[in-house]
Amino acid sequence: MKNQRVYIAIILLIISCRFGYTQETDSIHISRNKTGKVIEIAVPATMITYGAVSLGNNGIRKLDFSVRAHLVEKNALWHQNWDDYLQFSPAVAAFGLKLCGVKSTHKAVDMVILYALSNILNTGIVEGTKHLVGRERPDQSNRLSFPSGHTSTAFIAAEFLHQEYKNQSVWISIGGYSMASLVGVARIYNNKHWVSDVIAGAGIGILSTKIVYWTYPYLQEAVGKKSKKTNAVLFPSYSEGNWGINFSCNF
Repeated sequence: MKNQRVYIAIILLIISCRFGYTQETDSIHISRNKTGKVIEIAVPATMITYGAVSLGNNGIRKLDFSVRAHLVEKNALWHQNWDDYLQFSPAVAAFGLKLCGVKSTHKAVDMVILYALSNILNTGIVEGTKHLVGRERPDQSNRLSFPSGHTSTAFIAAEFLHQEYKNQSVWISIGGYSMASLVGVARIYNNKHWVSDVIAGAGIGILSTKIVYWTYPYLQEAVGKKSKKTNAVLFPSYSEGNWGINFSCNF
């Protein structure tokens, strides 16, 4: 490939395509049905598949080596740690907007739960895959390269921000995804991840958040039914000149 920078631009285009799909499905109100979910899942699923294919000895894997070789040749590799913090910036923005009174999809408590569950699911997938695959990092520091955890965390935050404020302004979502994309590119320039690690991590982060948002209403319903079935009552009693307290509980 003549210019590997074009390849990195293609990565960002793939990421933006996922955002475009979501905006389209949101605008025509089909995201609540099965067809909408299939469309929304297409881009992150493609990202994950891309990463999985790179685990073989094929053209996609060769592109990983080609991009890194280009960065080394141009002395473009550097060592910065701001991506350790930038990965959380879309989530910080989401809660910041909530504190400023901007209307979100969910209440503050639900937002905390949704964000936490998304990270728990993502961590299980990413850490399990890292140890199962055992791919060596570009800098040879360890064998936990695939997929990129920083990138998946960043895209969890970006999708979380989008889900909460997609009805307010498209620029909020664009800002969140731009920050997440910057984290992914930084991981490549920091020599911590291959390109395919970053693409797979982005897909896992987006998909983890979407799964949690799709299943959360059912979780709320299940918890609500359980709380309704469990009724506990304390009431005073009087018998033969003696006062007491009775406790009644129905399950």
